Amino acid sequence: MSYIKLSKKNYFYNLDTILKKTKSKDKIALVLKDNAYGHGLVEIATLAKEYGIKKAVVRNYNEAIKIKNYFEYILILADTNITTFSHTFHIAINNIDDISKLPPNSNIHLKIDTSMHRNGIAPNMLKEAIYRALEHNLNITGIFTHFKSADSFNSELFYQKALFNSLKIEVLNICEKLNIQSPSFHIANSSALFRCDDVVYDFVRIGLASYGYILLDQEFKKPLLKPVLSLYANKLNTIYLTKNQTIGYNGKFQAKCNMVISTYDIGYADGFRRIANNDEFLLDTGYKILGTISMDSMAINSNKDEICLFDNISSLAHFHNTIEYELLVNLNPNIKRIII
Repeated sequence: MSYIKLSKKNYFYNLDTILKKTKSKDKIALVLKDNAYGHGLVEIATLAKEYGIKKAVVRNYNEAIKIKNYFEYILILADTNITTFSHTFHIAINNIDDISKLPPNSNIHLKIDTSMHRNGIAPNMLKEAIYRALEHNLNITGIFTHFKSADSFNSELFYQKALFNSLKIEVLNICEKLNIQSPSFHIANSSALFRCDDVVYDFVRIGLASYGYILLDQEFKKPLLKPVLSLYANKLNTIYLTKNQTIGYNGKFQAKCNMVISTYDIGYADGFRRIANNDEFLLDTGYKILGTISMDSMAINSNKDEICLFDNISSLAHFHNTIEYELLVNLNPNIKRIII
C-alpha cells in the first residue's frame, strides 16, 4: 500500500529555525488545520508536543477535539457551532453576529479585517464587538488579523501592521477603562515572520514553514527549510510494452521503443493531481509518470517494488502552476502516515 513518511528530524529542524526568530516556544502557535496541511493531524500534534509546543491552531471543533490532549491552548479559526465549553479552546469570531452563538464563558479571539476583506470585524466595529462579547459573558482572550500579502514585495504589510497597532492601543484603553484583562495580540503567519522582525507580538501562527516550505518574493531572503513529507507508492503490476503501444486512458503516452513500465497504487483519488495535457512528468528520482493518471493508479517507467513520488513537492506545484499548500492538503487522509 502507498504511504507517507514524515521526517521528525526535518520537522524539528524547521521548528528550531522558527524558534530562532520567536526566541520562545511559547510564542509559537502551530497551524494544524486541514489535517495539518495534509501531513496528518495527530501525527504532527504528537511531534509538536514532543518538541514542547503548547499552542495550536485548527479549522474547526472536530479538529480541536482530536488534539485536545496535546496542547494547552487551541485556537479554532472557523467554527462557531459549538455547544460545549473547554478552557483550552479559543474561538475566532469572524463576524460580529457570531458573538451571540457561543455559550457563556467561551474564550474568543476577535478577528479584525485590516484590509484583506475576507473574514473579520471592521475596525470601526471593534468597540461594539468588545461590548457585545462582554454582554454575552464571553472571555476576550485574543485580538488578531491576517496579512493579505506578507509574501509579496509591496507595502500592504506595513499598512495592515500600522492599523493593527492603532487598534491594539484602542483595545488596551478599553480594557483599562473596564478593568478587564488584556487579550493576546497576534498577526504574523510564516511569511511575515521571516520577512519582519517586529511582528511576533504575543505569538505567531506558523503553518507552511513548519512543514518545510515558505512563500516569499525573490527580493526577500528565504530561510533554509526542510520538507517533512515524502510520498511513496508500491507496485501493482509490471507491463512489457513494445514500440508504438500506448498506456492508459486515451493512449496519451506511446512507447518509442520496447520498454518496461509498472503501475503504482497512487491516483487522483489519493490527491495526486492528473498531469493535464502532457504525456509524461519527470519525478525528482529521474523516473517519469507516463500518460493519464487514473483514479487509483499511475504508470511509471520503473520496475521497482516501491518508488518515491516526491520528498519535496515544490517542483510538482510549479508544474501545476499552484502553491505547495494546495497539493499537500489534498493528500488523502486515509494514506498511512509513518513518523521516521
